[in-house]
Formats: sequence, C-alpha cells, structure tokens
Amino acid sequence: MSYWRSIATIVRKDLLVELRGKEIILSVSFFVFLMVFIFNFAFKPGTIPLEVMTPGVLWFTFLFAGMLSFQRVVSTEQENGCLDGLMLCPHGRDVIFVAKTISSFLFVLVVEVISLPFFAVVFNLSFFPVELLLIIPLATFGISIIGTLLAALSMNTRLREVMLPILLIPLVVPVVIAAVESTGNALSGEGWASVQPWIWVMVIFDIVFLVIGLLTFEHVIEE
Repeated sequence: MSYWRSIATIVRKDLLVELRGKEIILSVSFFVFLMVFIFNFAFKPGTIPLEVMTPGVLWFTFLFAGMLSFQRVVSTEQENGCLDGLMLCPHGRDVIFVAKTISSFLFVLVVEVISLPFFAVVFNLSFFPVELLLIIPLATFGISIIGTLLAALSMNTRLREVMLPILLIPLVVPVVIAAVESTGNALSGEGWASVQPWIWVMVIFDIVFLVIGLLTFEHVIEE
C-alpha cells in the first residue's frame, strides 16, 4: 500500500466512524452555537465596531471548538484499541500524524462552515469577504497540526483534557493573531493588499509546524 493510500485509508475510516456516530461534528457545532449566542449578549450593539469585535469572537470560538475535536480524534484510537494496529503501518508513524491532522482539519472545517451562517445572522453581517476562503483553511490547518501533535502527546497523561489547552494556546498564538488580523482587514473591506502579509505568516507557520510534527511524532506517539 502506498504512502498516500495509507493516509487516505485512515482518513476514510475516521470519516466513516464520524458519519455513523456523529459525536464530534454535532457536539462541537452545538458548542460553537452556544458560544456565539453567549458572545452576542456580552457585547452591546453599537458599542464596538463589527470589524473589531467579530474576528476575535470568531477565532476564539473556532479555537476552543478545535480543542474538543483534536482530543477526540486521537483518543478514539486508544479507546478502541486501534492505536497499536496503526503503529504497525509499514510507512512509519508520520502516516498516522498526517492522517489524523487531515481528519481533524476536515472535522473543524465542517463545523466552521456550518456555524458561519449562524454567526452572520447573530452578528448582523451582510456578507463574508472572499478572502475568508483562504484565511479560514490556512489558519484551521495550522491549528489542526499543533492540536493533533499535542493531543497525541497528552494522550497518555492523567489530565489530558487539561494539558491540551495549556500546551496548545501558547503555541497557536501567532496563527490566531494572523487569522484575527487578516479577518478584520477583510471584513473592513481593505482588500488583498492588507491581508497578504498575514496570509504569508500563516503559510510559514503551517509549513514549519508540519515539518516539526513529521520529525517528532514518532517519538511523541511512543511515549
């Protein structure tokens, strides 16, 4: 079996399990709706410009939604006793890392797509700029890379639910800042010129941490 076919097989298995149980998408979507609803009452209309308030609320919500997804995607293998079987994959442990990162990315992206219309209605947004079609996947992929790696690292710890946020939040600060700034610029109608520098920050961030994950995951998963 080829390298990419092994990855596709694991991702397909994760998608089929989710389609049958709908544990991640439904629970995380409900969490996102609840967070957006609460934030709507936290800010009085007209007191803060939408382009200032909306990006922070949006990415804060997506980040915490991602935490729920990452832990579940990785821990499911351990709970079902499948992790040892995956570790026997002939292409190396990095196959597991890439596949789980893609699965996490897809789950969070689906939740984001589902929640964006609700977000637009609650915060009275008349449109979503086209720049978000690039900003959201890039930022989500970067967060998914680190989230998957740290979920595997904290998997065998007693307080794994606590450890993941403690480790994840400081590391994703650069990509979250880039996502918030670029989203704010896009919502303000400033165009691609103001968004491009932050896009490059996210691209570099994704590449650097993807390489780090590929190099370290084998040691992380064996701990």
